[in-house]
Amino acid sequence: MASKPVSVPAAKQPRALSLHIGVNEVSAAHYEGWTGPLAACEFDAHDMAAIARSRGMKSTLLITRKATRSNLLAALRKAAKALVAGDFFFLSFSGHGGQVPDVSGEEDDKQDETWCLFDGQLIDDELYFELSRFARGVRILVLSDSCHSGTVVRAARPPGGSAQRPRILPPAVGLRVYAAHKAFYDQLQTAVAQQAGARVSDPDTALANVAVSTRLTGIVKDFKPSLILISGCQDNQFSMDGDHNGAFTEQLLRIWNNGAFKGSYASWHARIRAGLPPSQSPNLFTLGPSGAFLKQQPFAL
Repeated sequence: MASKPVSVPAAKQPRALSLHIGVNEVSAAHYEGWTGPLAACEFDAHDMAAIARSRGMKSTLLITRKATRSNLLAALRKAAKALVAGDFFFLSFSGHGGQVPDVSGEEDDKQDETWCLFDGQLIDDELYFELSRFARGVRILVLSDSCHSGTVVRAARPPGGSAQRPRILPPAVGLRVYAAHKAFYDQLQTAVAQQAGARVSDPDTALANVAVSTRLTGIVKDFKPSLILISGCQDNQFSMDGDHNGAFTEQLLRIWNNGAFKGSYASWHARIRAGLPPSQSPNLFTLGPSGAFLKQQPFAL
């Protein structure tokens, strides 16, 4: 009597979610009269969402007025609860970067970097903490086309009259915003530090120094997911806006070439960087167990 064939269960398809933020202007009511008009951030977000959908990801878009602090935090927390080991999360941000004074004591330059959302700034401590909530084995890709590093405000502004604009909250405006909302931003930093149970380093510093900084060891060793962050520029540079895409996003899309690019994340970053001028050199950081992740093709599930 012939034996029945043994059925082998199909391998679980990784789940993939993405979240794309594009902020072409901010609320004057929350930025002391400044709206910071940009041209290409919404285009960037839509283009990143199109890539995500083409790779089978379920995408969420937060465009300008919908790119609020509460909407972003809710989306991050929902994704963190939904994804498990082997799954994929893609986060992109295009907009202004800013700063608030560091009150939790972890920043060497005494400034916390921010993403300028429509109704207020997201502090880097908050972003780092929210990403640390993802499960072990989840792969997280973050693409940030903004100026949001600690020393970027000390770079010389590019000359006026160009189609490109720096994606940065002007320091004078940043000081006014902080003075008007000091209690709010100070409390955010304190709350994150209390929730984490330790001093929380900002993602740029942590990712840049994870291999060599003993100061960060206690924090980084508990970061469970595998994270790759490619940011639009170096610490002392500007990420530039354009008419149809930011300079970083435009080059990223060109190298990606509608999926024709078949290299790794590491080689993708190198190609993107090579195609931009020396005044804007995208940076690549990793956090968590990301060695195997770096070798994968971008957006591979």
